[in-house]
Amino acid sequence: MKHYTYTPSGVCARRIDMDIEGNVIRKVTFTGGCSGNTQGLSALLVGMTIDEAITRLAGIRCGFKATSCPDQVAKALVKFKAESVSD
Repeated sequence: MKHYTYTPSGVCARRIDMDIEGNVIRKVTFTGGCSGNTQGLSALLVGMTIDEAITRLAGIRCGFKATSCPDQVAKALVKFKAESVSD
């Protein structure tokens, strides 16, 4: 299992921590952000594959912002995949 920490930008959350086993998300924890939304998002992601999460979450916006916490999770997972290939 790999632990990955991502610093999001353009959202209220200040940090996203993920535990990933193979291609499956096992745990997601947000620091900051809207508590109910981030807890719900975290619960929904458990057991989901990286690619499915990216497909479902990429491009979601929060109000007038160009991004959202779900979109930032997708960006984190894309970065994780790219860094895992180089390992």
